[in-house]
Amino acid sequence: MKADFILKNIGQLVTMAGDNNPRTGRCMGEVEILEGAYIAVRDGRILETGLGEPGRELIGDETLIEDAGGRAVTPGLIDPHTHLVHGGSRENEFSLKLEGVPYIDILKQGGGILSTVKSTKEATHEELYRKARKSLDTMLGYGMTTIEAKSGYGLDLETELKQLEVAKNLDENHPVDIASTFLGAHAVPGEYKENSDVFVDKVIDMLPIVKERKLAEFCDVFCEEGVFSVEQTRKILLAARNLGFKLKIHADEIVSLGGAELAAEVGAISGDHLMAASDRGIEMMAREGVVADILPGTSFNLGKNYAPVRKMIDSGVPVALSTDYNPGSCPTENIQFIMQLGSLGMKMTPKEVFTAVTINAAHSIGRAYEVGSIEAGKKADFVVFDAPNIDYVIYHFGINHTRDVYKDGRLVYSQGRVCY
Repeated sequence: MKADFILKNIGQLVTMAGDNNPRTGRCMGEVEILEGAYIAVRDGRILETGLGEPGRELIGDETLIEDAGGRAVTPGLIDPHTHLVHGGSRENEFSLKLEGVPYIDILKQGGGILSTVKSTKEATHEELYRKARKSLDTMLGYGMTTIEAKSGYGLDLETELKQLEVAKNLDENHPVDIASTFLGAHAVPGEYKENSDVFVDKVIDMLPIVKERKLAEFCDVFCEEGVFSVEQTRKILLAARNLGFKLKIHADEIVSLGGAELAAEVGAISGDHLMAASDRGIEMMAREGVVADILPGTSFNLGKNYAPVRKMIDSGVPVALSTDYNPGSCPTENIQFIMQLGSLGMKMTPKEVFTAVTINAAHSIGRAYEVGSIEAGKKADFVVFDAPNIDYVIYHFGINHTRDVYKDGRLVYSQGRVCY
């Protein structure tokens, strides 16, 4: 069969090829790397990979052949935890953070999430779309080809639907694929502070409408002290599961509340944050195969301890890495900086880091059948790094190493510019 496109002379081709399960333990560092390789693409899918020069049987009169120049190539990077669609920004809180004011105290003063809720409610669909599209272009430039995007800055049905509709429109019109998550339980609105259970019921009432409009695949809850209790989180997630949503949890970010245990109990696809996860919670997540979606940029920005990733890996928990891009605790779209924090801050090896932002991240959003590895039949999503190997991408920190990004076999970013 003839290829539409061939990328050859790849210095290191990191395929992430393997079985259909997320990688755990030593397997996170056992990565297939082909040297002097090529990728053949047909109809937006990987046709085959191989060593040396591509065979004549792949090359037709219309086959486009590009030379990678000995550079490293990996699967398209995947960010399974972002708050992409939101209004406004919160640089006014930066000095408070430097002074050591706890986030929960900022939230109680009407800042934090509640500040962004106000800005998001006031923004039009078009304003939110333009702002989020700009961020998506930035993410694409860092090598991201698939992301997850949450609502959660509405806390009422109208604004939550507006956020999800923006994400849906971007998914339709932008090269980056978006998996959407309903996070109506992101904070307790001021008017429900004295009776948060009433708001929990309102969130549950939103679920059938979100499902009917096909605006979200996942349901998430911010399970944290001062936000939603374990019991409230369980109630929302079980209601969501009964409607067919897959489950995620903002778990044990600040306080060891039992969120990791709950993620395992309800069969969540991922437990996210987990800086304060208990040993028992980690053990339960490992037993149930829940992906630990770790967000080191949030720890870095808030001056908090990093999640115990080495313990998680050693315990058999599959680990993914995310930016947590949001306007408050982690205002960055730079996945490569997050990868470098994963290594420098949490002692992950470069191979483990790339596993965490490709195949394990794909499992964290239920997309491993389509993306996350360079294997025949999967989407032809891959990144050409201006680096000879993946170690260099982690070692040389603080810059963007991306040279080219291919989405569905099509060049969409090249040498500093989007080109879709």
